[in-house]
Amino acid sequence: MRLDGRIALVTGGSAGIGAAVVDRLAAAGARVVVHGRDEQRAAAVAERVGGAVVLGDLAVPGVAVEVAGAALAIHGQIDVLIANAGAGWSGPFTELSGAELEHLVGLNLLAPLQLVRSLLPPMVERGSGHVALVGSIAGRTGVAGEAVYAATKAALDVFAESLRLELRDTGVGVSLTVPGVVDTGFFAARGRPYDRARPRPVPADRVARALVDGITNDRAESWVPRWLRVAPAVRGVAPGVYRRLSARFGEQVHGR
Repeated sequence: MRLDGRIALVTGGSAGIGAAVVDRLAAAGARVVVHGRDEQRAAAVAERVGGAVVLGDLAVPGVAVEVAGAALAIHGQIDVLIANAGAGWSGPFTELSGAELEHLVGLNLLAPLQLVRSLLPPMVERGSGHVALVGSIAGRTGVAGEAVYAATKAALDVFAESLRLELRDTGVGVSLTVPGVVDTGFFAARGRPYDRARPRPVPADRVARALVDGITNDRAESWVPRWLRVAPAVRGVAPGVYRRLSARFGEQVHGR
């Protein structure tokens, strides 16, 4: 899929992976609509690429549909959706409040589904478009202390696979980017910083490069870094060994 002249909506585009994706898309010739919650940060990112801004807290029920509508109103259509906005939470599941649970599920899972539901039909009708979802290694392996985050990413993973099958031969592509530890503010925001010496966090732009490559080349999934594929492969082939190693070495390698 050529991006030159295409109109792309990037959720969570005001910082981290999302901001890096905005830069990559603009460099490829796309016209970008930057979504964020913070008006100043979103506007700053949009200004440097000549893009537009839509605001909204996607964790709030109904806002995803409003954001989709606002984005459509700017240019009349959206050719590429990058559902990147997300959040984490770290701690025992028993200490997670009901409000925090609803926030995680709403932002990480329900919002992407509602965005796709709102923006996909015109893509199918035109016979052209792309849906890019951002998952996590946590969704493939499971993570102690981040059960709900991992569950939302696992659900998004299966959604991407199912939707890809459903849309075959329609001209609309679906891709999933699976990052590990990424050098963004994600870990601080989840309540516990990343404190392991290895693996070292990868730059957000490295994830953005893989994500945009997945769009242009219609790749089903992209792993960053690629060696992360080993963990779910071991889990699938030798689950007993995988679980013993997980219990021994603690928190799994993941992030976004």
